[in-house]
Amino acid sequence: MKNFSAAFACLVFAALALVTSDSAAQRLDAARVPEEMRTQQGLYFLPKPALQFVRAQKGKVLFLDVRTRAEAQFLGMATPVDALVPYVEFQEFMTDWDETRSFYKLEPFSDFVPEVGRRLQAKGLNKDDPIVLMCRSGERSSRAADLLTSSGYTRVYTVVYGFEGELSEAGRRNVNGWKNAALPWSYELDRKKMYFPK
Repeated sequence: MKNFSAAFACLVFAALALVTSDSAAQRLDAARVPEEMRTQQGLYFLPKPALQFVRAQKGKVLFLDVRTRAEAQFLGMATPVDALVPYVEFQEFMTDWDETRSFYKLEPFSDFVPEVGRRLQAKGLNKDDPIVLMCRSGERSSRAADLLTSSGYTRVYTVVYGFEGELSEAGRRNVNGWKNAALPWSYELDRKKMYFPK
Protein backbone atom coordinates (compact mmCIF):
# COMPACT_ATOMS: atom_id res chain seq x y z
CA MET A 1 0.00 0.00 0.00
CA LYS A 2 2.90 2.36 0.81
CA ASN A 3 4.41 1.70 -2.61
CA PHE A 4 1.08 2.40 -4.29
CA SER A 5 0.67 5.69 -2.36
CA ALA A 6 4.21 6.76 -3.20
CA ALA A 7 3.72 5.89 -6.87
CA PHE A 8 0.41 7.76 -6.96
CA ALA A 9 2.00 10.83 -5.33
CA CYS A 10 4.80 10.74 -7.92
CA LEU A 11 2.25 10.59 -10.74
CA VAL A 12 0.30 13.54 -9.35
CA PHE A 13 3.49 15.57 -8.90
CA ALA A 14 4.64 14.77 -12.44
CA ALA A 15 1.26 15.78 -13.87
CA LEU A 16 1.32 19.07 -11.97
CA ALA A 17 4.86 19.75 -13.16
CA LEU A 18 3.76 19.23 -16.75
CA VAL A 19 0.84 21.61 -16.42
CA THR A 20 2.77 24.39 -14.70
CA SER A 21 6.04 24.22 -16.60
CA ASP A 22 6.86 25.32 -20.12
CA SER A 23 7.81 21.77 -21.00
CA ALA A 24 8.31 20.51 -24.52
CA ALA A 25 5.06 18.56 -24.15
CA GLN A 26 3.07 21.80 -24.41
CA ARG A 27 5.29 23.60 -26.90
CA LEU A 28 5.07 23.14 -30.64
CA ASP A 29 8.02 21.42 -32.31
CA ALA A 30 9.97 23.97 -34.39
CA ALA A 31 9.99 21.58 -37.36
CA ARG A 32 6.20 21.99 -37.59
CA VAL A 33 6.38 25.79 -37.60
CA PRO A 34 6.26 27.54 -41.00
CA GLU A 35 9.61 29.15 -41.84
CA GLU A 36 8.24 32.71 -41.77
CA MET A 37 6.99 32.18 -38.20
CA ARG A 38 10.24 30.83 -36.72
CA THR A 39 12.19 32.72 -34.07
CA GLN A 40 15.73 32.75 -32.71
CA GLN A 41 14.61 31.15 -29.44
CA GLY A 42 12.39 28.57 -31.12
CA LEU A 43 9.63 28.76 -28.49
CA TYR A 44 6.15 28.20 -29.95
CA PHE A 45 2.61 27.39 -28.90
CA LEU A 46 -0.53 26.66 -30.84
CA PRO A 47 -3.45 28.74 -29.51
CA LYS A 48 -5.02 26.23 -27.07
CA PRO A 49 -1.72 25.21 -25.42
CA ALA A 50 -0.81 28.92 -25.23
CA LEU A 51 -3.95 29.61 -23.21
CA GLN A 52 -3.28 26.59 -20.98
CA PHE A 53 0.29 27.77 -20.40
CA VAL A 54 -0.76 31.34 -19.56
CA ARG A 55 -3.40 30.12 -17.09
CA ALA A 56 -0.98 27.67 -15.46
CA GLN A 57 1.58 30.43 -14.79
CA LYS A 58 -0.85 32.16 -12.39
CA GLY A 59 0.21 35.67 -13.35
CA LYS A 60 3.93 34.94 -13.73
CA VAL A 61 3.80 35.50 -17.50
CA LEU A 62 3.22 38.50 -19.76
CA PHE A 63 0.75 37.76 -22.57
CA LEU A 64 0.81 40.45 -25.29
CA ASP A 65 -1.17 41.18 -28.42
CA VAL A 66 1.33 42.80 -30.82
CA ARG A 67 -1.12 43.77 -33.58
CA THR A 68 -1.95 47.37 -34.48
CA ARG A 69 -4.46 49.39 -32.49
CA ALA A 70 -6.77 49.39 -35.52
CA GLU A 71 -6.75 45.59 -35.67
CA ALA A 72 -7.76 45.32 -32.02
CA GLN A 73 -10.38 48.05 -32.47
CA PHE A 74 -12.12 46.47 -35.46
CA LEU A 75 -11.39 42.75 -35.15
CA GLY A 76 -11.51 42.25 -31.38
CA MET A 77 -8.91 40.91 -28.99
CA ALA A 78 -8.21 37.79 -26.93
CA THR A 79 -9.56 38.52 -23.45
CA PRO A 80 -6.74 36.80 -21.48
CA VAL A 81 -4.01 39.08 -22.91
CA ASP A 82 -2.37 41.48 -20.48
CA ALA A 83 -1.93 44.29 -23.00
CA LEU A 84 -1.90 45.44 -26.59
CA VAL A 85 1.64 46.55 -27.49
CA PRO A 86 1.90 47.13 -31.27
CA TYR A 87 5.04 45.86 -32.97
CA VAL A 88 4.28 47.97 -36.06
CA GLU A 89 1.71 50.69 -36.71
CA PHE A 90 0.09 52.39 -39.66
CA GLN A 91 1.50 55.78 -40.62
CA GLU A 92 -0.37 58.66 -39.03
CA PHE A 93 -1.76 59.92 -42.34
CA MET A 94 -1.58 56.60 -44.20
CA THR A 95 -0.01 58.16 -47.30
CA ASP A 96 2.24 55.28 -48.42
CA TRP A 97 1.11 52.05 -50.08
CA ASP A 98 2.80 48.65 -49.84
CA GLU A 99 2.61 47.31 -53.42
CA THR A 100 3.86 43.87 -52.41
CA ARG A 101 1.20 43.30 -49.77
CA SER A 102 -1.57 45.49 -51.25
CA PHE A 103 -2.35 47.61 -48.21
CA TYR A 104 -1.23 50.78 -46.42
CA LYS A 105 2.38 50.65 -45.35
CA LEU A 106 3.20 49.69 -41.77
CA GLU A 107 6.10 51.25 -39.88
CA PRO A 108 8.24 49.84 -37.05
CA PHE A 109 6.88 51.02 -33.71
CA SER A 110 9.69 52.68 -31.77
CA ASP A 111 7.95 52.32 -28.40
CA PHE A 112 7.54 48.54 -28.67
CA VAL A 113 10.52 47.41 -26.56
CA PRO A 114 10.14 50.20 -23.94
CA GLU A 115 6.41 49.47 -23.55
CA VAL A 116 7.06 45.74 -23.14
CA GLY A 117 9.51 46.67 -20.37
CA ARG A 118 6.92 48.89 -18.68
CA ARG A 119 4.23 46.20 -18.87
CA LEU A 120 6.64 43.59 -17.51
CA GLN A 121 7.65 45.85 -14.62
CA ALA A 122 4.00 46.61 -13.81
CA LYS A 123 3.44 42.87 -13.25
CA GLY A 124 6.58 42.54 -11.10
CA LEU A 125 8.30 40.42 -13.75
CA ASN A 126 11.73 40.61 -15.39
CA LYS A 127 13.46 39.73 -18.67
CA ASP A 128 13.85 36.09 -17.64
CA ASP A 129 10.13 35.54 -17.06
CA PRO A 130 8.03 34.10 -19.89
CA ILE A 131 6.44 36.40 -22.46
CA VAL A 132 3.85 35.13 -24.94
CA LEU A 133 3.26 37.16 -28.12
CA MET A 134 0.32 36.93 -30.50
CA CYS A 135 -0.29 38.81 -33.76
CA ARG A 136 -2.81 38.27 -36.56
CA SER A 137 -1.36 35.11 -38.13
CA GLY A 138 2.04 34.40 -36.54
CA GLU A 139 4.57 36.23 -38.72
CA ARG A 140 4.74 39.61 -36.97
CA SER A 141 4.97 38.03 -33.53
CA SER A 142 8.04 36.08 -34.68
CA ARG A 143 9.80 39.32 -35.68
CA ALA A 144 8.70 40.94 -32.42
CA ALA A 145 10.08 37.94 -30.49
CA ASP A 146 13.45 38.29 -32.23
CA LEU A 147 13.56 41.99 -31.38
CA LEU A 148 12.91 41.20 -27.72
CA THR A 149 15.56 38.47 -27.82
CA SER A 150 18.11 40.99 -29.11
CA SER A 151 17.05 43.26 -26.23
CA GLY A 152 17.91 40.64 -23.59
CA TYR A 153 14.59 38.83 -23.06
CA THR A 154 15.23 35.12 -22.58
CA ARG A 155 11.86 33.30 -22.77
CA VAL A 156 9.78 34.75 -25.60
CA TYR A 157 7.10 32.48 -27.04
CA THR A 158 4.92 33.09 -30.07
CA VAL A 159 1.42 31.85 -30.81
CA VAL A 160 1.67 30.14 -34.19
CA TYR A 161 -1.21 31.16 -36.51
CA GLY A 162 -2.00 34.07 -34.19
CA PHE A 163 -5.40 35.59 -33.47
CA GLU A 164 -7.07 35.11 -36.86
CA GLY A 165 -5.06 32.34 -38.47
CA GLU A 166 -4.00 31.55 -42.01
CA LEU A 167 -5.97 32.27 -45.17
CA SER A 168 -8.12 29.53 -46.64
CA GLU A 169 -8.12 28.84 -50.37
CA ALA A 170 -11.16 31.13 -50.55
CA GLY A 171 -9.12 33.96 -49.00
CA ARG A 172 -10.80 33.93 -45.59
CA ARG A 173 -9.11 33.61 -42.20
CA ASN A 174 -11.17 30.65 -41.04
CA VAL A 175 -8.58 27.86 -40.97
CA ASN A 176 -6.83 28.06 -37.61
CA GLY A 177 -5.73 30.61 -35.00
CA TRP A 178 -7.16 31.80 -31.69
CA LYS A 179 -10.63 32.86 -32.89
CA ASN A 180 -11.16 29.73 -34.98
CA ALA A 181 -10.22 27.57 -31.98
CA ALA A 182 -13.18 29.13 -30.12
CA LEU A 183 -10.91 30.56 -27.42
CA PRO A 184 -12.02 33.60 -25.36
CA TRP A 185 -12.07 36.93 -27.21
CA SER A 186 -14.25 40.00 -27.47
CA TYR A 187 -14.92 43.15 -29.48
CA GLU A 188 -15.29 44.95 -26.15
CA LEU A 189 -11.85 46.28 -25.27
CA ASP A 190 -10.46 47.03 -21.81
CA ARG A 191 -8.92 50.52 -21.76
CA LYS A 192 -6.27 49.45 -19.21
CA LYS A 193 -4.93 46.91 -21.71
CA MET A 194 -4.71 49.35 -24.61
CA TYR A 195 -1.59 51.17 -25.75
CA PHE A 196 -1.47 54.95 -25.37
CA PRO A 197 1.64 57.00 -26.25
CA LYS A 198 3.67 58.02 -23.20
